[in-house]
Amino acid sequence: MTYDNTNSGVLFKNDKGDNPKRPDYRGSLNVGGTDYNISGWIRKSKKTGDSFMSLKIEAKKDFSGPKKADPVVQKPISEDNWADLDEPF
Repeated sequence: MTYDNTNSGVLFKNDKGDNPKRPDYRGSLNVGGTDYNISGWIRKSKKTGDSFMSLKIEAKKDFSGPKKADPVVQKPISEDNWADLDEPF
């Protein structure tokens, strides 16, 4: 039997290191078959002093690796394109 994680998610405590702006929690979320990254910050209400979690959700980007650059094709030097060279010999 396979596990269906549709419409569910998970949050893990995040190592903030030396950057206090990093989220307190990070994780992933699946809604309707679409995957998202989720970040959460523990905040305190200015009005009541109660703690709450502020969330940010971003769609995961499809990363298929770096794109290969087109190969550089050099034309052979001839009398016709000699003047196109940046620096003559």
